[in-house]
Amino acid sequence: KVQVTWLGFPRSCQDVRLLAIFHFLHDDLDFQRQVGTSRQPDPSTATDKMVNLRTQKRLAASVADCGKRKIWLDPNEVNEISNANSRQTIRKLIADGLIIRKPVTMHSRARARELTAARRIGRHRGFGKRKGTADARMPTQVMWMRRLRVLRRLLVKYRAAGKIDKHLYHELYHLSKGNTFKHKRALVEHIHKAKAEKLREEKLKAEMDAKRAKTKAARERRQERIQTKRNALEGEDEPAAE
Repeated sequence: KVQVTWLGFPRSCQDVRLLAIFHFLHDDLDFQRQVGTSRQPDPSTATDKMVNLRTQKRLAASVADCGKRKIWLDPNEVNEISNANSRQTIRKLIADGLIIRKPVTMHSRARARELTAARRIGRHRGFGKRKGTADARMPTQVMWMRRLRVLRRLLVKYRAAGKIDKHLYHELYHLSKGNTFKHKRALVEHIHKAKAEKLREEKLKAEMDAKRAKTKAARERRQERIQTKRNALEGEDEPAAE
């Protein structure tokens, strides 16, 4: 084997190729460093980089009513922008287009809407997605308050519209508080039945009153006939007695 000494360390012939590659890269890096140090910076670009536009950006953010991160300054007009030291000048630069307010970054809710629509029909609601007990996820007290407020709101609406009177309102109010109606549809059905029953009772009452009045009139007519006959008989008996 051929021994090659590099920095005092013996190397085998298998490492000769690696050493050659390393020396080539090392020499190329030294060359790049020398070229980079010898290159002189452009005076115009150096002055542009040294300009501090922090004040102009702050004024532009105040004028545009947004944050400083939303302000874009034209890099080709740095010298003109740097001369602006008042809000009026900043407004002119904004009108000229040298300073622009960046548009609001849109945050799409398409995926959120899709997930919400899926959850409304029961998706993503399994046992693996649940955290906490049933009462912690949806307290029974909250459900009771929501249901009772819905029923009471409906009663107030019907009373204001004249669909129910104050007596039926008072009765249904206490029935709602007593957990008689499980939902609004049950309350509406009960109202319809109560109104129909009330109409039926009023109709029956009117019929009974009419029948009672008819019976009373017939009784009075019968009493009149009897009295007339009695008077007639009494009139006939008086001449016979004389």
